[in-house]
Amino acid sequence: MNPKATLHMANGSKIVIELLPEHAPNTVNSFLHVAAQGLMDNHAIQRIVPGNWVDVSYTAFGKKEAQYLIPNEFQLNPQVVPLDSHPGVVCMGGYGEAGLASCEFFFPLRDCPDHKGTYPVFGRVLEGMEEIWRLEKVETVPVDFPIEGVEVNEPVEPQIIERVELELYGETYPEPVKVENPDLPVCWTGEW
Repeated sequence: MNPKATLHMANGSKIVIELLPEHAPNTVNSFLHVAAQGLMDNHAIQRIVPGNWVDVSYTAFGKKEAQYLIPNEFQLNPQVVPLDSHPGVVCMGGYGEAGLASCEFFFPLRDCPDHKGTYPVFGRVLEGMEEIWRLEKVETVPVDFPIEGVEVNEPVEPQIIERVELELYGETYPEPVKVENPDLPVCWTGEW
């Protein structure tokens, strides 16, 4: 059985995700690595772009332990065929040539064919799409962001993931392969 992650929201809702290691093995390992350490717990969702995506973090959850990059999944595992990005899946965010974020995942709110092969689909939403659609509609304010051309809107009222619960069905997953000595994105440093 594939592992599952349940995002328990502060409002009592939950988002249940089936992780897909056969489609994005290193990305799943990275998600599990960060979630198992509790680095996503008590995190306020940082970016909502209506009609595009709900992006959980752009600061690597504000934790040094999550501030690493992983290589492009499909260069690392060329035998893996990328899945299509659309509402109902979970994708890993990234920083261009620098690599993919350790675990800055997002929920697409539209079909995103341009993501295929770049932002790996590593899970599918089993329960909680109504919560994702609700998040799209919360009141937001624009944030001055250090990366040109990136729209960032932060919820006015914090939308908090209280905790992430993992169900691994007795399996163990290795630590992710990481990029050695990466140039970390400026949005992680807080110096902007």
